Amino acid sequence: MLTRVGVPVEVEAEPSAPNPEPATLICFSHLRWNFVFQRPQHLMSRFAREMNLIYWEEPLDIAANEIPFLQVRDDEDGRNVRIIVPHLPNGMPQDAREATLKRLLDAHLASHHGPIVTWYYTPMMLPFSRHLEPDVTVFDAMDELSKFKFAPAKLLDLEQELIDRADIVFTGGSSLFEAKKDRHDNVHCFPSSVDRAHFCKARARQFDPADQEDLPKPRLGFYGVIDERFDTELLAKAAEMRPDWSFVMVGPVVKISEEDLPRRSNIHYLGSKTYQQLPGYLSGWDVALMPFAMNESTQFISPTKTPEYLAGGKPVVSTPIRDVVRHYGQLEGVKIASTADEFVAACDEAMELSRHPESGWLAEADLTLSASSWDTTQARMAGLMADVLGTRAGANAGALLVAAE
Repeated sequence: MLTRVGVPVEVEAEPSAPNPEPATLICFSHLRWNFVFQRPQHLMSRFAREMNLIYWEEPLDIAANEIPFLQVRDDEDGRNVRIIVPHLPNGMPQDAREATLKRLLDAHLASHHGPIVTWYYTPMMLPFSRHLEPDVTVFDAMDELSKFKFAPAKLLDLEQELIDRADIVFTGGSSLFEAKKDRHDNVHCFPSSVDRAHFCKARARQFDPADQEDLPKPRLGFYGVIDERFDTELLAKAAEMRPDWSFVMVGPVVKISEEDLPRRSNIHYLGSKTYQQLPGYLSGWDVALMPFAMNESTQFISPTKTPEYLAGGKPVVSTPIRDVVRHYGQLEGVKIASTADEFVAACDEAMELSRHPESGWLAEADLTLSASSWDTTQARMAGLMADVLGTRAGANAGALLVAAE
């Protein structure tokens, strides 16, 4: 039913049968489309090339006396993604919120025809969407959300219900796969991929962004969300030990207080940047950092930035995140360090590599990255969705499965 994305189409056998309606994929996500460009955006923008794509975000509050409504807009970059943001009156009881969301969802889907795929990044959106009867249900577990700060109490129960309902479960890394593989009979591991062409731009000399051009070198940088997964103490100690280094932090601060961030003259917080801007910042760094805290919230993460940094031609220094060690720890261009002393020493080693990309470490990284792309990941996911639809259609007499182009 999902044409040209590796998923079969069910049509009548007669040659004169009309073309089937395009499929609609509804992605229920806790991450806003325009927040940071990560796994959901990479995959959904690719599915949207051949499908109607609805990206359903978490609700925003409005005044208590206002009427609930949906804000509907198209992705500004023309990716054929329709972004839906529910607006609900502040203070509405939870039962009423879920009933209202269900009504708004049904009203929006009333004009949609053809097959439907529901794709969940969060089980918290199941209560108002569980009544839908999609052709395929996907749970893409990119994080262990129950380990995150302020996780809702009922998240685990809803996750189990979602796993029970799902036709396919994808995981964003090996550690998550190991945690979920025995909870469903159709679980597949898809670690973070990379848009190599985009980040390879950082290998060419570029003009520094205005807020970075005057920062002294050497520069050691991080981009991403700065939240409870970020080791602020490690950053503070490293900056204290190397006052001549510039530590460049790019990204929004979420779920932690600005007052809790380490403040030194050589730590520079540049705020959020767009996905398109990231290679420009990365190009001006000597070393790329992943100073993640080793706590519950990072137990299952598989950071997208590891392959992105390497694609940009920068050596990486990371704390011992399990999936980073497993997939990249054998590379010369990826240094693993636990303590501040080890981290600074690893940065010294990485800086030396940065001066000598011809020494072989970058070619080794490129060889590893050659097997990783978001296009390949999306195509493989689509193929697994095709398997689900093919199995079901095979049981229905009078139906013909037409292979995707």
